[in-house]
Amino acid sequence: MATPQADVNPKLATIKALLAKAENSAASEAEAELYRARAMEMMAKYGVDSALLSDGQPSRDGVTDKNFDLQNPWSMSRVRLMYHIAEAVGCKSILMGQQGNGTRRVHVVGYESDVQRAEILYTSLQLQMLNGLNRQAVPYGVRSPKAWRNSWQLGFIVRVTERLAAIEEAARAAASGETSATGRSGELVLAARGGMVRAAFQAAHPTVRKQSSSFSGTGYGDGIAAGNRADIGGTRRIGAASAGSLVA
Repeated sequence: MATPQADVNPKLATIKALLAKAENSAASEAEAELYRARAMEMMAKYGVDSALLSDGQPSRDGVTDKNFDLQNPWSMSRVRLMYHIAEAVGCKSILMGQQGNGTRRVHVVGYESDVQRAEILYTSLQLQMLNGLNRQAVPYGVRSPKAWRNSWQLGFIVRVTERLAAIEEAARAAASGETSATGRSGELVLAARGGMVRAAFQAAHPTVRKQSSSFSGTGYGDGIAAGNRADIGGTRRIGAASAGSLVA
């Protein structure tokens, strides 16, 4: 697999700058929402444009892989967030296990542009998740505050990544009528990329098992609500949450 190149793309630099402005405590909530909305629109469009422009040019945007070492606190919540973001942007990922000191490694396989997008989105959304968690007051009478906080994070992850997936899907649908550098339709290009990623993932991990994620607990609904409020762009709200699956 190819090794990811340094991030020198000006569009990604602009997206990162917008996200940084959104995370600045000096920005008003309205300003932060505008910055994040614009960043997410640009991110989805960047993913589609990269696919169309690099069609037939694997050296421009080929399949690659990257390990992410996610640390405590809440390393498993970070793993779940990374996994679902990677899936939303067209990558595949797997939990490789603990690396010591509570650190867990996630291996992500995908096209270079999509792995970069997953990393940028993860960095921003994990900050939102942990900052939001720190603002929570555990309800009176909860037996295990740790379990409540864990379920809150699970709720946040499901909701925010469902919204992210919807934004990504809308961008892909809009590109179905476009043509690539080789004249293929956007729909065919994106489908072919998905097949290449799945093949590379299976080659790297020929024997994997799927483990259903159990999302429950009283904090879960509150996390869902917080994920609804997370400013990742777009105004549409997704319907009832469903449990995802985590490759482990």
